[in-house]
Amino acid sequence: MTEKLYHLIGGAKNTDGQSTGQVFNPATGKQTGQVPFASVSTVEAAVDAAEAAQPGWRATGMAKRAGVMFRLREIIVARKRELAGVITAEHGKVLDDAAGEIDRGLENVEFCAGLVHHMKGEFLEQAAGGVDVSQIRQPVGVVGCITPFNFPAMVPLWMITTAIAAGNAVILKPSEKVPSAALWIAEAFREAGLPDGILNVVHGDKETVEAILEEPRIKAVSFVGSTPIAKSIYTTAAANGKRVQALGGAKNHMVVMPDADLDSAADAAISAGYGSAGERCMAVSVLVAVGDIADELVDKVAQRMGDIRVRNGVEQGADMGPIVTEVSRDRIESIVAGAAEQDATVVVDGREHDLPAEGFFTGPTLVDNVTPGMAVYDEEIFGPVLSVVRVESYDEAVALINSSRYANGTAMFTRDGRTARQFTFDIEVGMVGINVPIPVPIGAFSFGGWKDSLFGDTHMYGPESFNFYTRRKVVTERWPLPSESQINLGFPTN
Repeated sequence: MTEKLYHLIGGAKNTDGQSTGQVFNPATGKQTGQVPFASVSTVEAAVDAAEAAQPGWRATGMAKRAGVMFRLREIIVARKRELAGVITAEHGKVLDDAAGEIDRGLENVEFCAGLVHHMKGEFLEQAAGGVDVSQIRQPVGVVGCITPFNFPAMVPLWMITTAIAAGNAVILKPSEKVPSAALWIAEAFREAGLPDGILNVVHGDKETVEAILEEPRIKAVSFVGSTPIAKSIYTTAAANGKRVQALGGAKNHMVVMPDADLDSAADAAISAGYGSAGERCMAVSVLVAVGDIADELVDKVAQRMGDIRVRNGVEQGADMGPIVTEVSRDRIESIVAGAAEQDATVVVDGREHDLPAEGFFTGPTLVDNVTPGMAVYDEEIFGPVLSVVRVESYDEAVALINSSRYANGTAMFTRDGRTARQFTFDIEVGMVGINVPIPVPIGAFSFGGWKDSLFGDTHMYGPESFNFYTRRKVVTERWPLPSESQINLGFPTN
């Protein structure tokens, strides 16, 4: 049986839609749900509910807003395995990985619980004679959050918690491939005491996104997805007068220096390259071997790959689950098939891995002797494919990375502190790890790349996110005595 899913608008379930989408369990290949796609009128209804509820939420005291965040955290912690099961059933990642995603999302819930501090403004006494100046933060109003399939819980928790803590109302459009986690989180927010209408969930495809981008009452839009769509979202939203942060794709390089511990580097490459079947925007997809270590490093990685258990994510001992859709799986395998034709060396072919008979599975792949210009290097594969590029020197490694149009994350493995410091200084990438393969910042910092990995000026979650979801208002005040009143047509000065 397939579950009939719904929009959540003003606290009420809504099944309006001119069309529907199919939801699959990628581990079985079978349809498990049917989701309505919101039309323009459905989006307008959600904005109506948000616009009506937002003034009251904005007027709610900061301590009460913080209380909702504290209660939300307790609900999610208590029912984490349940939410992880929802994620695994639609995305395919293994349960432990889904639980880890939730933990990283909870970091932002905890950060937002300190909103009394984050929403503070500034005050300057006696800016001029008898004149005080203050700057205050106020919410932007109704905001749109468009989230990707690969993190059905973490990315929504990165966006909506900050937006709500800052006093906004939210229209959340999750990926139509994985809609249930967003509904689970919205219901948890209601249980935590969030008023109806402050968090509304609408499902859909391109038509739904366009309705969000064109709706004039939505003042800001957050997005995570591929680079072409991120660029389109940014262009359209900005043209419609909205502030926008649109995070795009990635091609993350991990540099291994000759002095690195190669066993540690190989373990890290396996973990960061094949975790969640490579469907992470911070996954390592390019291993940059510097100097004469390449053969040994490739051997160490290849030896470990046979032990990766590719199974249904709910099975005990599964290391890697399926690809989210059959179309995505086939695209990944076509790129692997084309790598050898472009003179790369397919060391381990994931298509030959021990795989379940049903579902959208492919195995981990290792491709050596990769160079720029090959599809396996140039394209964001978003799958369990690790490419090895061989370079002679540190300078060549830095030049390789800095020439990429993607600049989300990068890492270096070395035992030399001076080299690591120089790498951090030289590299043109938004997030850098030193002996840390996936440098996703903790919740007290913000997440975001450079170049074609981010369109907009503001990174996601953490301190910068409060900047994005608030507007600053400057108040200049003076309380003169009646005897001090005078006419002065000159421009005010100190």
